[in-house]
Amino acid sequence: MIVPAAEEKGNTGMRKIIDIVPAFPGWYARWRLTPEHTISHPVTVWAIVDEPGPSTRRAVVGVDASGQWPGATDNDPGADFVRYLYLAPQDGQPEDIFDPVHPASEARQ
Repeated sequence: MIVPAAEEKGNTGMRKIIDIVPAFPGWYARWRLTPEHTISHPVTVWAIVDEPGPSTRRAVVGVDASGQWPGATDNDPGADFVRYLYLAPQDGQPEDIFDPVHPASEARQ
């Protein structure tokens, strides 16, 4: 599968997905919506992608439950990727969790 890549550091073009594996529970992608507001979505899969450009570079990106991933051209407007974070399932979830797959009451259990 080939997906469009956002322009970053002078690179444009298409990323080729090499492999996709499920993400273990506890991984989250954090996005900044405003300077004071972040939101974290569970990571559903990890993808190994070939970066566009003259050299062969590969990267691992997490695709979250809302379908966003760092560098995608169709991410929510105004959402900037901050980082991936891991919390062991027994330690709970991030305070800024939003899981579009499960309602809030179900996600907090």
